[in-house]
Amino acid sequence: MRKTAKQDTTGSGDDRAPVIPDVGEGKRGEAGYFGYLLRQAGAAHRLRMERALADLGITPPQFVVLTLLAAYPGISGADLARLAALTPQTVSVIVANLERGGAIERRPHAVHGRIQQIDVTQEGQALLKQCRARVKKLEARMAEGFTPEEEQVIRRWLVSVAREGGEA
Repeated sequence: MRKTAKQDTTGSGDDRAPVIPDVGEGKRGEAGYFGYLLRQAGAAHRLRMERALADLGITPPQFVVLTLLAAYPGISGADLARLAALTPQTVSVIVANLERGGAIERRPHAVHGRIQQIDVTQEGQALLKQCRARVKKLEARMAEGFTPEEEQVIRRWLVSVAREGGEA
C-alpha cells in the first residue's frame, strides 16, 4: 500500500495521510464489492482499449458501434443505441464522426422514410479489421491463466449480470 501526498492543512498537527490501497488491495481487491470491481476493471480495460486504438483514430465506443454495424448491417440508429448500451445522442455523434471519416454510410430505410439505415463501407471494414486484431490481443491477455472452461464461466456470469437489468 502507498500513502498519499496529502499533508495536514487543518493545523491540528496530524501529518498522517490516509492510506490509499493499490489495485488488488483492500476494497480494491477481492474484499471489494462486485460492482466496484466491475467498474474498476471496466475503467482499466477502457484505458487499454483507448491506448491500443488511438493511432487508428478510433475510440472504444466507436469500435463498439463499428463492430455492431458490421454484425447487424442496416440497423437503425435507435437499434444501434440499444445494442451498444449508449444514449441515442452519443450514437448520433459517433455515427456522424464515423461517416465523416468514411467508415460508414447512411441511407434511407426502404419503407420508413425517416429512419436511416447505417452500413459499414469497405474502408470501414478495413479499419475494423485493424481494430479487431488489436482488441483480440487485449482480450487474450485478459484471458491468460484461465482454462477455456473457466473463461466460459466468466462470460456466462457477465451475461447473467447484464441480463438482470436494473433490478435491485
